[in-house]
Amino acid sequence: MCGITGYISQNTNKQELENAVAEIKHRGPDAQALWQENDIGFGHARLSIIDLSQEANQPMLSHTGRFVMAYNGEVYNYQEIKNKYKIHTKTSSDSEVILELFAQKGASFVNELNGMFAIAIYDRQEKKLYLFRDRLGIKPLFYFFDGENFAFASEIKALFKYGFVKKQINKNTIADFLHLGYIPEPYSFFEDIFKFPTGGKAIIVNKKIQLDSYWQPESRVEKTSIDTFFDAKKKLQDLLFSSVEQRMIADVPLGTFLSGGIDSSLVTAVAQSLSGKPVKTFSIGFKESKFNESDYARKVAKYLKTDHHEFIVSEKEVLDLFDNFFDAYDEPFADSSGFPTMLVSKLAKQYVTVALSGDGGDELFHGYGMYNWANRLQNPAIKVFRKSIAFGLSKMDNRYKRIANLFQCDDNQRIKSHIFSQEQYFFSQKEINNFLLQSPDFLFDEKISTKRKLSAAEEQALFDIKYYLKDDLLVKVDRASMQSALEVRVPLLDHRIVEFALNLNPALKIKTKEQKYLLKQVLYDFVPKKYFDRPKWGFSIPLEKWLQTDLKYLLDKYTEKELVERCNVFDFQEVDSLKKAYLNGQTYLYNRLWLIMVLHKNLEKYTNE
Repeated sequence: MCGITGYISQNTNKQELENAVAEIKHRGPDAQALWQENDIGFGHARLSIIDLSQEANQPMLSHTGRFVMAYNGEVYNYQEIKNKYKIHTKTSSDSEVILELFAQKGASFVNELNGMFAIAIYDRQEKKLYLFRDRLGIKPLFYFFDGENFAFASEIKALFKYGFVKKQINKNTIADFLHLGYIPEPYSFFEDIFKFPTGGKAIIVNKKIQLDSYWQPESRVEKTSIDTFFDAKKKLQDLLFSSVEQRMIADVPLGTFLSGGIDSSLVTAVAQSLSGKPVKTFSIGFKESKFNESDYARKVAKYLKTDHHEFIVSEKEVLDLFDNFFDAYDEPFADSSGFPTMLVSKLAKQYVTVALSGDGGDELFHGYGMYNWANRLQNPAIKVFRKSIAFGLSKMDNRYKRIANLFQCDDNQRIKSHIFSQEQYFFSQKEINNFLLQSPDFLFDEKISTKRKLSAAEEQALFDIKYYLKDDLLVKVDRASMQSALEVRVPLLDHRIVEFALNLNPALKIKTKEQKYLLKQVLYDFVPKKYFDRPKWGFSIPLEKWLQTDLKYLLDKYTEKELVERCNVFDFQEVDSLKKAYLNGQTYLYNRLWLIMVLHKNLEKYTNE
């Protein structure tokens, strides 16, 4: 795991490249190096995981010297590739195998890779730069292009070290942020800076970018689904064992995040069954019991006989992270579960350099309540009486007022984003129209076409895979963990498991109202069902309470009239009314206020720099 950066430009120098690498040194504290030639340069900050020798450092030249590479991530099937293509290497690193595979096959080599990666390769002979990003977007990659100068980096902050990159805020992204809580690919908070597409490849030559896709989830949906329970369970078991086994390859200490929930427990159980010694497991809990799941994790760890490490943190420890949190994400990002993720990563780093996580299980196997809502809202009877239902619910208590918002969607073309936003307590599109001083632009497109007609729940889950998982959850884990130079691997997002899940009959995902049915049946072969007989609880902080207490001063600061008018984004009367409603008891509105606070904090930061 590493940080990468580079440029093609006549308007920069070695010092700027060094500065860019320094900005992402936290991603790779073990070694930093540069490579430059004429008007192109690569920088690399290495976190050593496989082959810890200096010979495996990057930027790396191919055996012939024709190609040079800067690469971030891990390719887990590199030994298979090495044997299949008879690749001879000087090191035992996956990096060298990847580079020599490219030298053999060219850009099509990416189809052979199973892993998480952002790869830059320069062909010194043909003067072409190639970029590749993994299928699910596990590893980040940003790029800047103004028609003359090109630069790429693992984090936006590194791009700002090149003199030709300007911090010009792209206000067209604000509506999407308020609706989703993140800025969706390919956009960023800045003009001319883009998120490189997941499952994407590009050739940059003669000041032109040719972008193409080699993998997208919707293209992997087949005409027929997998319907047989026993066949499906066996296939899933085999894939899980293969995925986890590959992701346990490391020359440094490895463990797992264990929350005690379905996904992390399954990954841990498989890892423990493959290990010859107790696997190190890590959980975090809050002293406030409502937000403390550590008891569940402890029981699962005890049953599996892992080497368990439990961290109980206070509110103050989370609150102390606020400045670091916003610095880590570089643009507006509203997922407050990034705070505990940052803490558990920092604590786990004391024991390991690699951790396995359970991310992806909810999206692949239908673990969210919003998937039930997707099916419910497609019911013809509900469609007819939707407005009447919404009106009735809006007159009831907070729980029902929030549900009322789910029924208030006039635009069927954006029903999936509406369901998501209201499940997250964010702004609906209608509210955004009222709050913003200028008419909003919504940049993302939720239309998805597939070979097989999907149920409403399947469509909602596919939307989450394409947006929420990629631009929120994986971003959260990457930035939070890499602040502590901890590599997090996600076995459930092996693309083979993703393709399997996309073609699994939804009746095997939700059966008689039991969500993640098939995944649970695999888990129960390792850990008894009784350990999971409880309501689903997210990995979160008590933000709803803190904005009234410990964080009230920040709420006041970022919603005060002078600041709201200076930022010139929101109608102050709407902001003030929202704040009063929240403080007067409509506490479910807390995340809308959080969005305003996060946006204003970022606007202040980048306008004042």
